[in-house]
This record gives sequence, C-alpha cells and structure tokens, in this order.
Amino acid sequence: MTRLATRLAAPEPGWTVEADAVVVGSGIAGLTAALELRTRVPRVLLVTKDILASGSTVWAQGGIAAALDPSDSPAAHLQDTLVAGAGLCDPRAVEVLVTEGPRRVRELVARGAVFDTGADGSISLTREGGHHADRIAHAGGDATGAEISRALVAQIEAVRDDPGIEVIEHALVLDVLTGPPGPDGRPGRACGVTLHVIGEGQRDGVGAALGRAVVLATGGIGQVFRSSTNPAQATGDGIAAALRAGAVLGDVEFVQFHPTVLWLGSGVKGQLTLVSEAVRGEGALLLDTDGVRFMPDVHPMAELAPRDVVAHAIVRRMSETGSDHVWLDARHLGDDFLRSRFPTINDRLLEHGIDMTTDLVPVAPAQHYHSGGVVTDLVGRTSLPGLYAVGETACTGVHGANRLASNSLLEGLVFATRAARHIATQVSGGALTLLTPETRPGDEALVAAASRARVQRIASDGPGPLRSGDGLRRAVAALEAVRTDAHLRTDEGRRLAAPQVAEWETTNVHQVATVLTAAALEREESRGGHARSDFPVPVDAWRLRLELSLRDGTLVSRRSSLA
Repeated sequence: MTRLATRLAAPEPGWTVEADAVVVGSGIAGLTAALELRTRVPRVLLVTKDILASGSTVWAQGGIAAALDPSDSPAAHLQDTLVAGAGLCDPRAVEVLVTEGPRRVRELVARGAVFDTGADGSISLTREGGHHADRIAHAGGDATGAEISRALVAQIEAVRDDPGIEVIEHALVLDVLTGPPGPDGRPGRACGVTLHVIGEGQRDGVGAALGRAVVLATGGIGQVFRSSTNPAQATGDGIAAALRAGAVLGDVEFVQFHPTVLWLGSGVKGQLTLVSEAVRGEGALLLDTDGVRFMPDVHPMAELAPRDVVAHAIVRRMSETGSDHVWLDARHLGDDFLRSRFPTINDRLLEHGIDMTTDLVPVAPAQHYHSGGVVTDLVGRTSLPGLYAVGETACTGVHGANRLASNSLLEGLVFATRAARHIATQVSGGALTLLTPETRPGDEALVAAASRARVQRIASDGPGPLRSGDGLRRAVAALEAVRTDAHLRTDEGRRLAAPQVAEWETTNVHQVATVLTAAALEREESRGGHARSDFPVPVDAWRLRLELSLRDGTLVSRRSSLA
C-alpha cells in the first residue's frame, strides 16, 4: 500500500493576491489560456516558473499538425491519431482536436505566428511519423515552437500594463489550495495555489494566489528520468500538485521516448539535443552500428512508424548489436536542403562537431513526452471542481497510449481555448466564487535534493523504455525507501533538508515516479508507450484507462472504460 503526502512542507504564505483565474505555465497552453481569459474575465494572473519564453513549447522542432490542405481532412487526421494511440484514445476528444484544430492554427497566425510558406503564400506542410498526409505546419524550418512562443509572448507583453492581467515570473507553484471538504471528507473545490517566487519575481518568498479557477499548464515530467529532451523546469510540478489536491490522474504509464536524441555518451546529463522526427519525415534513414537499415523489417512505414514502434525497435537493435546508439543517416538529402530545412538542428549538431550533411548522427531514445496526466473532460475540467488542466499536464484522451507526432502543440492550443472559454462562462454565471482555503488533512513531504539522481536512476531502470515486472517491483521498493521527511530529520544536528526550490522539485519528481511506476506495474500488457518484456503483446481486456488518485493519503487505482 503506497502512501503519499497531500502537501509539500513549506512556510505559511506571507502575502496574498486574488484573481478570477490563475494560470500556471507559459507554454502554448498556458499563454493561450491567459490570452483567451484576459478578454473574458475581469482579472487573470499568469504564473511561470522561469521567464515567459521558457516553456517547453520553445523547444518543439517539428511543427503543429492540422488538416489545412484541401486534399486532407479532419477525418483522416482523426484516423491517424487513433491508430497511433493504440486503441486507448477517447474518440470524442480526438474529434474535437482535429475539427477545431485548423481554426485554432489560423487564429495563431492572426496572433502573429509566422509559419513557413510556399511560393503561393500558403502554409508549407510536411509529413512526420504516423501521418498519412502532409499536415505538419512548421516555422523557421525546425524552430516551430520558438516561433509560436515568440508570437504568444509578444501578445502578453503588449498587455502587461493592462490592470486585468498580471504576470509573475520565476515562481514555482507548490500546492493547489482547496476549500472546505465535502460531506465525504474529500478535498473541497480548488481555490488557488501557493507559490514561491524565486528571487527575481515581483513578490518575495511563499505567497498565496487565490482564484475562482486554477489552470495547470505546467508541462511534462522529463526530469523524472536521467535522459530527457525536456528543459530543466519539467519536474512534474502540476501533476504532483493536482494529485496532492485530490485530482485523478490517468494514462500516466504511457511515456513517449523519442527515438532520435543525440547520443553523446552515458555520462551526459541535463536536457539533451533532439533530432526532430521531421528529419526522418524528409527521408533520413536509421542504421545500426553495422550500417544495416533495420526499420523496414519492423513496420510497413519503416522510419515513419509511430514513435513507440521506432524507439522500441532501436532499443532492441542496440541490445542485439551490443551498442549504446544507432545512426541517423541524412547525408543523401543534400547540403543545401538540410541546412535550410533544419537550421537549428544543424547548428546544434555542429556545436558537437557533427556535420549532418557529411556525418552519420549517433542517436538513441530518451524521454520526450508524457501522454498521461491529470484527467480532464472536453473543456479542461479535472475531477476536482475549480481545477483545470491543459497541455502536457492534462490527460484529455487525445493521445491514448502514444502521441501522434506534432499533435501536442495542437492539443495545447485547442483545449486551452476551450478551458478558458468555459471558465469565463462559469465566472460570469456566478458558478465559480472565491473561497477561503482550508488545510488538507494528511502528511507533508520533503525529499532532499541530494536524492534526485537516485530517483532518476530508479525511474530510468524501472519504468524506462522497456519494462518488466521484476524491474518495476524493484523500483517500487526503491522509491518507498527514499526519505520523504527530510525536513524533520537531522544528521549530527544538521537538518537533512530545508523547504526550498530544489527540494520541492525533487519531491514532485519522487511522487510522479512513484505513481508512474505503480501504474506501469499494474498494466500487464504492452501497448504504445508502455512496453513490458513479461507481457509483450496488447491484451484486449486492458483497453481501458488506469486512473490513480489519493484517498486519505493512500494511492488507489481504478480501471475506467473508454467512451
């Protein structure tokens, strides 16, 4: 029986601010939600962990998928998404995504995003793994996320002086605040967040941001693992905070390991360089260390197979050849094309002495995207009233067991818009009111920052790209052995850890790793981003969503049928 704390150990808030909606995160989902809310409710507070332009969106290379070409259709996009999701997508959510997606992309252009265009001025479209049509819009060749982030941040900067919106940068959200509990004793409605401003924000120390609604758009869980393409801020803060507040998580076992991440040796740490799927979309090939192309024998779409298929094939090939990487060969695409189509990737490879126009590029899978998260409905509502989740933090049902390439930016855009508009109607109709938060029952937790490497090793060896029952059980035991009360323990009179940013982040990493491992152990099959050597094939009885939540501090699971 796994127990987790319901609060982070932290000082009491020293200041308070109020807003109609509190948006946490500044990627495409958070920025879109804040911009939509600004014109619909009297006051919005946008909180971000670093600066506005630091969200995961800025790192997205490939593009944003939408049926923009007259020869394409939302129905075709829906079908490709369902296939990639390996039977676990919510068809209603996918239909919303593909139907509203083209309109949202055009609105993004109206907000100033500049996509690459053809000679006729229309948006250039390309193809990536799992897509059967050219429907990937890109900007700057391979800098799509950076361009989208630039445009949305510019929109926020243009209204910084508007009294209806406030931005607090360098602020780590600690916990979701909840109101009086219901008759069943479960936590009450979400009514704000506690946050710690990290030195350079507008307020100091820990404070409370109270709101009629809270929108979590905090990104993914990349730093749970040793190797990830995610930025350093991706410590699962929103997912962990939602869990502690009583919200339901779903599909957390489905982790996407990007097949082609630059391999620079086993000792390299931090955010790794992604070699976009779009490179394979343009015709690059995967070779093993003997120079043999292996993907045609694995899948009919070869290098353009869904990402989980390619990543698992690479891991298996590395095991067969005793290698720690494979090769990506793009040399035949030509110097001029590669440098113009992939300028960012080209420059980053050159920084490491690799010229993709003449050299084979060493690559290996690394954690890239989390298909699960906080379970939401079609307007972003979680199981906890007043709490919404959008972007990678959310589990909308769009991705199922495996995200289709370039659907993530679109999901953030579409569902952030829906969530903001729903909140506006709830606020204007009086359904959401300001509440006074109450302390939730349960334990406080703090994991020493010194434990982070240990937790990352456990997660990488347990619920990594290829899993097994024995490995997952070892991971469960190892995670349970990590001290979560470091703020209460001393060593020769010295407290092991004090409440501060590194410790709060490490506590979130530990809680997310614990939930992820529990879900991966319970799902006895292989499907999408969840692959187990002891249960190597999909099982029809597992065509369901595994949901996890805290009940009186105990982690409980529920198997939910798909719509």
